Amino acid sequence: MDNSNNNTDQTLDQLRDFRNFLFVVWKHLNLPDPTDLQYDIAEFMQHGPKRSVVMAFRGVGKSWICSAYVVHQLLLDPTKNFLVVSASKSRSDDFSTFTLRIINEIPCIQHLKPRDGQRFSKVAFDVAPAPPAHAPSVKSLGITSQLTGSRADVIVADDVEVPNNSQTQGMRDKLDEQVKEFEAIIKPLDTSRIIFLGTPQCEDSIYSKLQERGYNTRIWPSEYTTPDKAQHLYGDNLAPFVQKDCHDENNGKSTEPLRFSELDLEERRLSYGRSGYALQFMLNPRLSDVDRYPLKINDLVVMDIDNEVGPEKIVWAANPENSYDNSLPNVGFNGDRFFRPFQTVGDHVPFTGSVMSIDPSGRGRDETAYAVVKMLNGQLFVPEAGGMRGGYSEQTLKELAKMAKAHNVNTIVVESNMGDGMFTELLKPILRTIHPCSLEEVRHTQQKERRIIDTLEPVLNQHRLVVDPKVIKDDYQSAQSYPLEQQSRYMLLFQLSRITNDRGSLLQDDRLDALAIAIAYWTTQMAQDADQQITDRKEELLQQELEKFMDSAMGTKTRSNTWMTV
Repeated sequence: MDNSNNNTDQTLDQLRDFRNFLFVVWKHLNLPDPTDLQYDIAEFMQHGPKRSVVMAFRGVGKSWICSAYVVHQLLLDPTKNFLVVSASKSRSDDFSTFTLRIINEIPCIQHLKPRDGQRFSKVAFDVAPAPPAHAPSVKSLGITSQLTGSRADVIVADDVEVPNNSQTQGMRDKLDEQVKEFEAIIKPLDTSRIIFLGTPQCEDSIYSKLQERGYNTRIWPSEYTTPDKAQHLYGDNLAPFVQKDCHDENNGKSTEPLRFSELDLEERRLSYGRSGYALQFMLNPRLSDVDRYPLKINDLVVMDIDNEVGPEKIVWAANPENSYDNSLPNVGFNGDRFFRPFQTVGDHVPFTGSVMSIDPSGRGRDETAYAVVKMLNGQLFVPEAGGMRGGYSEQTLKELAKMAKAHNVNTIVVESNMGDGMFTELLKPILRTIHPCSLEEVRHTQQKERRIIDTLEPVLNQHRLVVDPKVIKDDYQSAQSYPLEQQSRYMLLFQLSRITNDRGSLLQDDRLDALAIAIAYWTTQMAQDADQQITDRKEELLQQELEKFMDSAMGTKTRSNTWMTV
């Protein structure tokens, strides 16, 4: 009996090290032994500071490790209360369900199984040794749930940031306020902790902001980098376990070679795209360096656009009073805002013309992108832009023709790099029936990214691009039909704010390319000075009034060119 008790005590003593407990859990689950990287994450979870952020690449098993950590802590101290918060209620429930499974199935911790009369569900449960308390041993909630009233010794925030709550600035601001509630929930004890687990879903990630609030961040990326690059990307946040092997000869090699080979990581890079891989596998917190991105959402002018006339001159200013609130979905960077005109000058006069550009869907792409751009006094107005599925279908062609008619389009410009002009030939008979107008083709040989930036950057820098708020709303809404993880890449404003001069910087660029094609059409006329246009028009009107006066005063009709002609 004594030997049995000694063996039990010895086992429990060994299990005080969370890494040993993790090994037991992995064995019970018939998983391969924990990797060195997983052991490193486990050690940080057990001995890390009160405010911790565990940033590890997708698939490394951080949620399972943390679930085992919760059980381990309850084994050491059954009086503790854990609150598990995820982006959705279902995900947090999955976390607590897995935690319950560990307790119910592993023989050496059977004494933790809830007794009769204790809470026992995936939403909330107690462990047997826990004293009666208002708060359960483990409780799961979604981040949008009612957090107020909860109390906890440890809060586990497991993937609170996901694509559908971080796409826009408004969403990110809301999430930021929600996680602040944790400070009111956590017990004011020296042993209390808040642990965030996750991978960044956007450049302006909540995990980067947490560092500014005193959280200690530890990062485990999927690949080794050079020492200089590691310092530049991660600073002091890179896990020492990874940092020690950041050598030139290891650059690009997997940090988890037993589970993720270089080939596997390359396949994931191709699947996620450059930016997606940088965020979710390399955990690059410096991706938000906006100097890399030359096109700024802040430079746009946002206002309702009439179909026939526009203001002779628009004055832009980044005044807070002129900024839109969260009524417009903003998929730009932190600090990006949409601005109304500071003022308009002159009268509202007919547009000089209206052009529509079309970038037909090609191989491997599933959208036909379009943009309508009108011009007045060197200012460009965008009342319609977006993308549609359907390729060369008759329905797609008819919708484009009807759109051209609705906006009084004079000329349609079609990107002909794909299909050898087939799209144009199919569109011609449709246009003859619905909206006869000029139809042109354009072919490009310059690198796409540089061509788009070279076309758009001067226009944006001078605040000559005016966008209807309907375009912004429709652009965001139309992308919601795509899988959640792909939605952002199809949005025009996301493409505009994320393009760089690097080849292949965007996984999808069709909508932005269509806008650039339409703007390039007007480039030759962009040199017009709006002030001079207003002056010239006033002089023309004055001339007409003088002619009318002379006709009335002298009872004669002046010659057609000027009343001063002899």
